[in-house]
Amino acid sequence: MRMTEPQTPEISLIPPLTRDPAFWGMTAAQFLGAFNDNILKEVVLLLCSANKALTTGARDDQPLAMALFALPFVLFSGVAGFLSDRHSKRTVVVLCKLAEIVIVLLAVGSLMSGYFPATLAVLFLMGTHSAFFGPSKYGILPELVRERDLPPANGMFLMTTFIGIIFGTAAAGHLMAFIPGRLEWVALAFAGTATLGLTASLFVRKTPVARRELAFLFSDLAIDGETVHLILHDRQLFKALVMSSLFWLVGGIVQPAVNAFGERQLQVGHESTSWMVACLGIGIASGCMFAGIRSRNRSGSHLITWGAWGIVACLGLLWLLGMSPLATGQVVWCSRIGLAALGGFAGLFSVPLQVFIQARPPAAQKGRVIGAMNLTNWVAILLAAGLQGAFNAVIDQFHLPISTVFAATALLILPAALLYTPPEMSLK
Repeated sequence: MRMTEPQTPEISLIPPLTRDPAFWGMTAAQFLGAFNDNILKEVVLLLCSANKALTTGARDDQPLAMALFALPFVLFSGVAGFLSDRHSKRTVVVLCKLAEIVIVLLAVGSLMSGYFPATLAVLFLMGTHSAFFGPSKYGILPELVRERDLPPANGMFLMTTFIGIIFGTAAAGHLMAFIPGRLEWVALAFAGTATLGLTASLFVRKTPVARRELAFLFSDLAIDGETVHLILHDRQLFKALVMSSLFWLVGGIVQPAVNAFGERQLQVGHESTSWMVACLGIGIASGCMFAGIRSRNRSGSHLITWGAWGIVACLGLLWLLGMSPLATGQVVWCSRIGLAALGGFAGLFSVPLQVFIQARPPAAQKGRVIGAMNLTNWVAILLAAGLQGAFNAVIDQFHLPISTVFAATALLILPAALLYTPPEMSLK
């Protein structure tokens, strides 16, 4: 089959990044989507953790909730990558934002019913929406901006994404006070945010179809053969995908661990626990922005090593705080500082990887490579849910502090700090 390269706009016709309505529309759409996603996910995680804390013998269903959110990425990332190369990524983005409006209204209905399995089902639907959104939202950046603008574009994109996560996660603790009362305001907030996201997506200019003649194959349910061949024969791309999956494995363990640390070990309640998670997001946003500025015109791969060692150190600090004799209030404030620092180093680690994975593949395969990245990342998050369950069993069996999970997670990221030496790329 003859492969055709998409026709991208002339460089001279692309507006400067700071004055490009298409880039800012895409950034706003992602920010608002991240806000809605994380309100719902954090509400479900807090409900799970609170049930464990309040009911003797009850299990912590956070791993189940995380698995249900992650499973669609494993099931549908291949198809999503195919669609993002077979159709204009802008079309996929707009359709995903339409679907989001329906899903958030279903979320309010499930919370109003008080039937927890229905809420878990909606969480699965939100994960499905995000799985189809992912390859297009990340794959569209190289089509919207100059290659040399990819580091600051990714820094800004990821920073605003994590600001959405910050506000969504923090709002979840306050939202718990509205359940089951005054859900009409919850519905208005959810639907209004989704509608604003749809409106923002309409500012994204139409992008070319990467492979109009691309035919759907059974292998596209996972990773198609052409993409597998590319990844296996490009060792640096393969290593970057492994590091990306490791990053999300660690992230999939840390967020529910912070929830359990606040709710069960420190016993500080929903709102304070949500703000602990939000501090992690504040750090990630700051780290992403710094990484984007620091690595302009280059991939900034040296930042990955700094980030890996910083993540190891901060996780070790959080483990020690959990065993310290300090008063609870002091532990909470020190933990917030440690989580913000952890997030900052996570931003340094993630932005250069994202830029490399976007810039490395040929234009006609970017969507499917990013779909493959989504698939492997969420396989890692599913594995994280299993590891979280195993950690919880060990903690309950041996009566260990929940902060022990942070020490175990530090050991997972340590090989990246010791062994991974990423390549540096110049960007045009």
